[in-house]
Amino acid sequence: MNAVLAAPTRSFARTLDQQGLVLSRTPLEILQVNLTARCNLACTHCHVESGPKRHEAVDARGIARMVELMDTAPALHTLDLTGGAPELHPQFRELVREGRARGLKVIDRCNLTVLSEPGQEDTAEFLAAQGVAVVASLPCYTPENVNKQRGKGVFGGSIYWLQQLNALGYGTPGSGLELDLVYNPIGATLPPSQASLEEDYRQRLHDDFGIAFNRLFTITNMPIRRFLHELERDGELDAYMQLLVDHFNPRAALGVMCRNLVSVGWDGGLYDCDFNQMLGIELGRARTTLWDIARLDEIESRPIAFARHCYGCTAGAGSSCGGSLA
Repeated sequence: MNAVLAAPTRSFARTLDQQGLVLSRTPLEILQVNLTARCNLACTHCHVESGPKRHEAVDARGIARMVELMDTAPALHTLDLTGGAPELHPQFRELVREGRARGLKVIDRCNLTVLSEPGQEDTAEFLAAQGVAVVASLPCYTPENVNKQRGKGVFGGSIYWLQQLNALGYGTPGSGLELDLVYNPIGATLPPSQASLEEDYRQRLHDDFGIAFNRLFTITNMPIRRFLHELERDGELDAYMQLLVDHFNPRAALGVMCRNLVSVGWDGGLYDCDFNQMLGIELGRARTTLWDIARLDEIESRPIAFARHCYGCTAGAGSSCGGSLA
């Protein structure tokens, strides 16, 4: 059993019941695809435990099935590509083109340094030409904190590629090219105010490096996988879980991303969110794959599988792939 599920924490479902909250699905709007576990980095907070030695990836059959299903959810407006480093998947560009051809907003969750990898020399130009929104990881605006969490030299590479994306028009008002940044805490704490931290980022990145961006997303570190191991090692798991429980926010709970999103795993399995996927908690706790449904919107009638790590999405201002919720 995963340690976070065994921690002495009040069940999330019980908390919802006590608050009089019923979190059912809304129309499916976001198709999030975990294309591959392969990554050029091995960040300490990574809930996917990605790295250069991981090779799990959606196969060609899975890509083709996702393309077929894109037309079967009327409210679908976003294709969210993540990993690992999604750009390292051999059919990344094909999937981007298919999504854009259908008028979907396509998001590339990019660690920035992957753009320096062999074979990625023109990826930034491809993203700009396709109008792909880039959501870029940058856990701090100082090299010390970034390199501590993500590896030596990562900060410098990240700054370089942010400047290159700016040169292509990303982050420029009126360009239509969105560049959003992602912050997550260094340790077992909640993120600070997203609005105030965004202003700090905007000022420091502009003054120090001439970098512009659209928005900053603050994301809570989820107590699973690599970060969970760190909490266990440092004896902080119970305290961190209690912190999340003590800061449960009903307003944030109403906006959790599992209500309008489906997460697709490397094997074609469907999940309520990327975190449930990493814990093997299947869609509504019932094994379902891309080939078990005729339409994507079928899942709208399914229940959502909650567990104790869900406190991470509902603590404080809340946390989602699009930042704070309240």
